[in-house]
Amino acid sequence: MVSFFVAASLAAAAPVPAPAAAPVAQASPAMFVVQDADTTIYLFGTFHALDGRAHWFTDQVRAAFQQSDALVLETMLPEEPLGAARFGRAIRPPSVTPGGSFLATTRMAVNAGRAQGMQVSQGADMVLRRTAEAEGKPVEALETLQFQINMFNRLPPARLVAAPRAGQPVGRNPMTSLSYAMAEMQAAWKRGDQTVFVRMLDQLRAASPDTYRMMFTERNERWADWIRARMQGPGTVFVAVGAGHLVGKDSLLVRLAEHGIVSQRVN
Repeated sequence: MVSFFVAASLAAAAPVPAPAAAPVAQASPAMFVVQDADTTIYLFGTFHALDGRAHWFTDQVRAAFQQSDALVLETMLPEEPLGAARFGRAIRPPSVTPGGSFLATTRMAVNAGRAQGMQVSQGADMVLRRTAEAEGKPVEALETLQFQINMFNRLPPARLVAAPRAGQPVGRNPMTSLSYAMAEMQAAWKRGDQTVFVRMLDQLRAASPDTYRMMFTERNERWADWIRARMQGPGTVFVAVGAGHLVGKDSLLVRLAEHGIVSQRVN
């Protein structure tokens, strides 16, 4: 399931036009907060590529962003197509194994997302970044782009197969299954439902424990250390990381709790 969380990072071509617009709806993605006497840190779970068919940057999310002194993202991804292409080429394809390679599965997920009209340019990360830059709000990153490239190059090959969603006929081809899974995850993100992400992470952990450890467990531990250190200084910060990092037994929220930092859901 790793492809669903990093597909946007590996997109190596210009965005494709979205399908005919569907009605725009109100969305309420999950957001949490940790705070002490003089520090407030909002933790917002993003979806890296969206179809632009929901108003999510409103109400509590917008208010928390406006109150924040700085925006902190996972990393600063290149916005222009050529920059994204260079990033994609920097990732070495792993040796192909039965069930397919990580990179091949990720590229399939990118195409599946595009089939659903999802674009990196409409993803929550890019929307937040563009807004912060337009308003003169500082933008920082928890990881460098080179760190992520190196991590992707170390990921082991794994059989990553999307499990059918409820009511989905069994026997669909992999692209169709991925497309259904991408749509299901985006819908869950829009309504703030974390159960779908928990299931996907459980599948990833079973399929490739090393990939799960490198992409989630270890990174969540490092990010928790960053937040704990940031809590020592005053101010308000808006931290936006992939929604998958805020769910499950190894989540960023669990790691913070282990340090005595309790989080509360805002919406």
